[in-house]
Amino acid sequence: MAGRYFPAALMARRNLTRTKMRSLLASLGIVIGVIAIASLGMFGVALQYSFTQNLGDIGNQITVSPNAAENVTELTERDVRDIRRVASPTATVAPVKQRVEPVSFDRRTTGRQLVYGVENPAELYEAREGRITEPFRTGALVGANIAEEHDLHPGSTITVNESTVRVRAVLAEGDAFSSLNPDNRILLPASSFQERGYSQVYVIESSGSRANETAMAIRNSLNDRQERVNVMELGSIVDTIEQQFQIINTVLVGIASISLLVAGISILNVMLMSTVERREEIGVLRAVGYQKRDVLKVMLMEATLLGVLGGVAGVVLSLGAGLAINHYTVGDATAVFRMANAWYLGAAFSFGVVTSIVSGLYPAWKAASEEPVEALRG
Repeated sequence: MAGRYFPAALMARRNLTRTKMRSLLASLGIVIGVIAIASLGMFGVALQYSFTQNLGDIGNQITVSPNAAENVTELTERDVRDIRRVASPTATVAPVKQRVEPVSFDRRTTGRQLVYGVENPAELYEAREGRITEPFRTGALVGANIAEEHDLHPGSTITVNESTVRVRAVLAEGDAFSSLNPDNRILLPASSFQERGYSQVYVIESSGSRANETAMAIRNSLNDRQERVNVMELGSIVDTIEQQFQIINTVLVGIASISLLVAGISILNVMLMSTVERREEIGVLRAVGYQKRDVLKVMLMEATLLGVLGGVAGVVLSLGAGLAINHYTVGDATAVFRMANAWYLGAAFSFGVVTSIVSGLYPAWKAASEEPVEALRG
């Protein structure tokens, strides 16, 4: 059975080479369509990868805060103990106090700013300059943005509520999407706050799945009788964002698919013109014993070859485009060799071939349906 297809393939190749420019232009439409689908798909994957890279590890973070809608204004020591009890043994549980205070960085810069009280900031942050002492009992820690804006370094002084404190460290830049981002924060020892309650409790688990389990346990424990606390699990936000990226990718690929439909029309036109021009040739083939199915094979093989050649060229060029996209988007050109990108390349190639074959169906049927006598008359 397989041997019967080779004559059709050889004849299809000969027919295409007889009209090289026309065949090239028809195949070029497939090339452009494949590049459009694969490149836009890989661009969406690169954007998603870059975004999740920037998110870092925030998927394992939980923020617990009082529910103001239920007139709960602070979290108590008992709440903190309950959170520690339901969190995993390896989790970091950091209660935080906060208040708005007048802050002066120099004689000319004075304003009110939110300051935070943390018992052990070394559990949450790293120092870019200086050192975070344990335990944290004196001085202040400032975020990178504040330090750059006011030219602060370890040893500099700031005034908080008319009390002068020395900067112990400048904190390393944080993740812009994280609730723990320290870039615009001033941290003071929790012991310097008169408030007994806490404004928030940060929980950092070892993984996103553990964070999900801990978030559910906190809700069950603290909101048993009353919705006393709000629990924000950042992992669910990350999942939602990734789902939105998948929708964007689908829309991009759908838009790119239009170019393949245009390519299909081009192939349909080429095949119809080929059928008209080779009407007498088809009549001769029918007269010497070729059946309708044989003519149909030859014509469909031509459409298939156009699709395969265009698809292969499109995939090769798409890989080059993908290398450039990943180089400039995520800084790593080799990131193009991810499974998601392989799927887009395979889908684009398959769609290109299928579009070509479907476009060739009508011309092939029209050619196969020619009556030998009518075809020989021209």
